[in-house]
Amino acid sequence: MDRKRVFTGSPWEPIVGYCRAVRVGNRIEVAGTTAMKDGEVIGEGNPYEQTRFILQTIEKLFLN
Repeated sequence: MDRKRVFTGSPWEPIVGYCRAVRVGNRIEVAGTTAMKDGEVIGEGNPYEQTRFILQTIEKLFLN
């Protein structure tokens, strides 16, 4: 089964030793994805907007 590891270039990935996501077959495991962009919180106080931003971020990882 193919295994794809996804890195985003975050400075934390090499420091703490993780990758953003791993895809094995039709399963995707995601770690460390938050509603932050350029050091700013997206949708502060709005869980819907934060979730939307996070899911869009994950989607972009696997469309590239």
